Amino acid sequence: MMNSNAASSSTANPDAAGSPDPPAPRRSSKRPKYSKFTQQELPACKPILTPKWVILTFLVVGIAFVPIGITSLLASRDVVEIVDRYETDCIPVANRTDKVAFIQSNASKTCTRQITVTKHMKRPVYVYYQLDNFYQNHRRYVKSRNDEQLKKRSKTSETSQCEPEDTTPDGKPIVPCGLIAWSLFNDTYTFSRNKRQLTVNKNGIAWKSDRDHKFGKEVFPSNFQNGTLIGGAHLDESIPLSKQEDLIVWMRTAALPTFRKLYGKIEVDLEENDIIDVILENNYNTYSFSGKKKLVLSTTSWLGGKNDFLGIAYLTVGGLCFFLALSFTIVYLATWRSFLPVMEQKSRRALSKFLEPE
Repeated sequence: MMNSNAASSSTANPDAAGSPDPPAPRRSSKRPKYSKFTQQELPACKPILTPKWVILTFLVVGIAFVPIGITSLLASRDVVEIVDRYETDCIPVANRTDKVAFIQSNASKTCTRQITVTKHMKRPVYVYYQLDNFYQNHRRYVKSRNDEQLKKRSKTSETSQCEPEDTTPDGKPIVPCGLIAWSLFNDTYTFSRNKRQLTVNKNGIAWKSDRDHKFGKEVFPSNFQNGTLIGGAHLDESIPLSKQEDLIVWMRTAALPTFRKLYGKIEVDLEENDIIDVILENNYNTYSFSGKKKLVLSTTSWLGGKNDFLGIAYLTVGGLCFFLALSFTIVYLATWRSFLPVMEQKSRRALSKFLEPE
């Protein structure tokens, strides 16, 4: 009886015999959740590149690219472009040994040039200035501006990231601040033909998105170019930044050290052999960094300005595809012909075995 009672008591009270082992912790797995995407089991097209398909693909690409290249090249060749480099010729001979001293002096910088129109130029004729060896893409130069200041009147005192052209010596904020605005191009051009002045239209030379969204209609220049070292052009403090299109064009920085920026548009046709007299003010200092300055007159086509690269690139790729298609065709036919005797010999052996009597 005692044994049965003990057994029953131990059965009724399992804690008396000791608590069971705690459950083992669940092992964490790094296995990702299954899906056809993660396991790369989605339906896919896996074409078999047979010789015929490869040859046909190269042939189609060549047929498509060559006409595009010819059309692009012809459109580029229709553009009439006149380029006049003047940074050396507009320095007096006596001052060419020290060009930097001359450009920083108070001497007259007026220079007269003559441009001969080589081919009929249909209006509008675009006037560009081109600078070489000017690195607008330098990191410190690109960051030296304050976009909030340019857009909002309430932020005109914001000059962060504009050092060293952030404030005047007496602490007043410069609007627009930064090195980009400070180095604004300030050469000017005046054109005439047969002693009649050609008007240069400067309206609409900047991007509309820049005028409407990046430069405020209620933000006016102040304290600009008031320091001891003048970087470039001055701005009219009575005109808001949204209408200072020369500034807007300049502040869209270029990606390469050689670039062109739009100066204006001549709204009349220029005939072949016309002599264009140009009176320019050679004010901008490119001599400190061995830069070049060029005046460019150009028309446009449906593809834009003169640029042969696109057409040449299409022609090169199309020609290469034609060459590869022809090469693969020759290799394919030569290989196929070499296999024909072997296949014929195997066929004859199989036929002779089939016809042998048992």
